[in-house]
Amino acid sequence: MAEPVERPSTEPPGTPGGSFAARPGVRGGVNDWRFTAVSAVVGLALAAGAVLAAGPWDSGQRKAERDRATAAERTGGAHHDAGDPEGPAPAPSAPAVLAALSATGTGPANAPAGTRDLRAVLDPLLENDALGTRRAAVVVDTATGERLYGKGADAPMTPASTVKIATTVAALAALGPAHRIRTTVRASGDLRTVTLVGGGDPTLDKAALRALATETARALKTAKASSVRLRYDASAYSGPAHHPIGPNENIAPMSALMLNEGRQDDSTRGPAPRTEDPAGDAARAFAGYLDKAGVTTKGAPAPGRPAKTSRTVAGHLSAPLSGLVERALTNSDNDIAEALARQTAIAAGQPADFKGGRRAVTARLKKLGLPLKGVNIADGSGLDREDKVTAALLAGLLARAADPAHPELRPVLTGLPVAGFSGTLSSRYTSKAGGTGFIRAKTGTLTGVNSLAGTVVDTQGRLLAFAFLASGTTAPTEAQKALDGLATALGAGKR
Repeated sequence: MAEPVERPSTEPPGTPGGSFAARPGVRGGVNDWRFTAVSAVVGLALAAGAVLAAGPWDSGQRKAERDRATAAERTGGAHHDAGDPEGPAPAPSAPAVLAALSATGTGPANAPAGTRDLRAVLDPLLENDALGTRRAAVVVDTATGERLYGKGADAPMTPASTVKIATTVAALAALGPAHRIRTTVRASGDLRTVTLVGGGDPTLDKAALRALATETARALKTAKASSVRLRYDASAYSGPAHHPIGPNENIAPMSALMLNEGRQDDSTRGPAPRTEDPAGDAARAFAGYLDKAGVTTKGAPAPGRPAKTSRTVAGHLSAPLSGLVERALTNSDNDIAEALARQTAIAAGQPADFKGGRRAVTARLKKLGLPLKGVNIADGSGLDREDKVTAALLAGLLARAADPAHPELRPVLTGLPVAGFSGTLSSRYTSKAGGTGFIRAKTGTLTGVNSLAGTVVDTQGRLLAFAFLASGTTAPTEAQKALDGLATALGAGKR
């Protein structure tokens, strides 16, 4: 069984789905974009209003650790269009605060005063033995793009689930926050065959499937067709279905057609028993709903593509990409993250498989002008230990999401868990040490790996982007406390 690491929030953010009918920043004139201290208070109030009740899983971090303990060299842990023009707006944007991403050196000879102060605050905390044998840290002032602190900034390290920040940035840049994933039903010209066509929406649920069946039955009855053969099409995705870590409860086999992330219980997040036939299960459920709506299916559903002459009789749109991104980050949802990598691949004309997603995400980050030396994006979720990123990249991604030139990336900031309140940070920052409500950050946990990357407003009202990576850790809880202490020090320390 899966080893527990973090728990998600009770209700994921984002707008429900419905029926469907780089420039790099430049310096200059950026201080007016800075947050004031009032921003922090407002952020706390908003966070309190978003308090969600359940507790932590970094949905995907350690299941295959035990299953593949003997494979030490590689263990895992823990439809494309422009979007619906009538759909809801993208997720609420945080204030625009960045006009540059260029880093300032942090060596003794050229370190500015603010950097030297941060060194005095962070250096001792980074010496905590709980952070294992390797540590890396970067802090960036998002209003100026200035690197305020760097230690091992360019060292490639295993990021665990913080790689989801890269995945979601790439997806938003490629598709836009209003993009939705389509699931359709197509009927043959003679109305004897209908095909359920998946577009890659892992969040398709029973209510949506029932609505599709009702809409399909209505169209068929109008044409006086009371029975059909049912086919299902999951060909939008290709390649191996299983993640490289192998079958486990933290992620379903990848399929362009699935119901509730292939879960075989009533859960909506965290580890759960997963089906080995997501598309077939979805089709069988659809057949049941069709029958209840008054249309009989002849025989069992079978895989197959719709004929070119077929027409669409029903359809469903996922939540906007902004909502999917927020849910993926808040709950550390592996299924959504891998789906976003594949959607990015489709947008780039790449095969919708693990390799295509890796190439597409990497290429999109390159277009955004982000530092990729030594970086290897092996998957979309962070389950693969072949993932290697730098603290400089993670902080740069967050700073880019705050760039007023890239409002399409804002859901990356709004989707970050809120310290002490939501998602995988709901049970952290709950002591009197501080940080509650003011820190927003993506967590990452694999056996021997702990990471934290996010934003915090400091006492000068500056929005800081940070990334802390640790490997060789032996006590996950203590490592998390050490990382939380680093982020808290950024918000509370005197500059």
